[in-house]
Amino acid sequence: MKLICEGVDLSDGLLKTVKACAAKTTNPVLECIKIAAQNDTVTLLATDGEIAIRKDLRAEVLEEGAVCVPGKFFADFVKRLENEQVTLMTEGDRLTITYGDAESALQVLPADDFPAIDTDITEQRVEITAKDLKELVAGTTFCCAQDDSRPVLKGCLVEAREGEVRFTALDGYRLAVCRRPAVSLSGDIRIVCPGRTLNEIARMLGSDEETICLYVQKNMLLVRIDDTVLTSRLFEGEFVNVAGILPHAFATEMKVDRALLDESVERAAVLARIDKNSVITFDVHEGGMGVSSNTSIGRVDETVPVSMTGKDVRIALNCKFVSDCLKAAGDDVVCFSFNGPVAPCVVTPPEGDRYLYLILPVRTTG
Repeated sequence: MKLICEGVDLSDGLLKTVKACAAKTTNPVLECIKIAAQNDTVTLLATDGEIAIRKDLRAEVLEEGAVCVPGKFFADFVKRLENEQVTLMTEGDRLTITYGDAESALQVLPADDFPAIDTDITEQRVEITAKDLKELVAGTTFCCAQDDSRPVLKGCLVEAREGEVRFTALDGYRLAVCRRPAVSLSGDIRIVCPGRTLNEIARMLGSDEETICLYVQKNMLLVRIDDTVLTSRLFEGEFVNVAGILPHAFATEMKVDRALLDESVERAAVLARIDKNSVITFDVHEGGMGVSSNTSIGRVDETVPVSMTGKDVRIALNCKFVSDCLKAAGDDVVCFSFNGPVAPCVVTPPEGDRYLYLILPVRTTG
């Protein structure tokens, strides 16, 4: 293999694909990026067995071929060649990198060792605008579980039906549901997609007006954006029945300025974060809501104006969970609903059902 390309193009492609390289594995080839040169195109491909990213870029191909290079090392090295024209040439188990008057080399693996990646995934599809897809991802994936005790909760339940796309995520302490309109559907879709996959797709998105097509087949998802293709395995197993979790009526409801409350919560969180449960307390009553944190190093006690109906309530919540929900909501005004100090708190928009966040309270003594 021998090719010539611009360092900036190669670096951009490598930085996109290297995100799919495995970090720790017993199979060294999964830490590699496969470089394949054919006609006037160089294809970069990486996978960790769960997610795969392929990027095509233009190059002058002098000799066709393919090889596997150490992904993170090669991406880091080429990032420092963005102002150079780069020549890549394989010689046995070495890749020679020529730039300017300099020459470097890397040990490589045979391309035949790299696993085959299926990109023939077209059975079902849903189209959605890039803007709505970004909002769905940003509004839910922060609620995905981070541990492996229940792998399916590391993903988002993605449902598409009746002209709507709905994302649902929960980690056992909080829950997020977001809805946006679909541009088109080939049929009903219900999958559990890894949160990591959705975040990588969001990073790939360009113009908000662009229409993105998600393809699903069996246990695989595919997204094609410009010259980049991402494929991912989907989680198997049954997702939590969210309908059985959500309250249908509330004893207390209030509306509050989102920015004012977020600022107050952030100040209270400065002290609350030293506590194991990061507890802040909401004391909701007519005309105002107390926001407080009380720890061994001090106390914060503020009042935020609210519009409230129903019973007074005092509830303890994790400050990070509240702050995450407020930032994801985005509306100028948000609604909080309660059923007492030991029942979940629910956050919704002032109108409609574009999002819903549920936070379990923290049990406190005294």
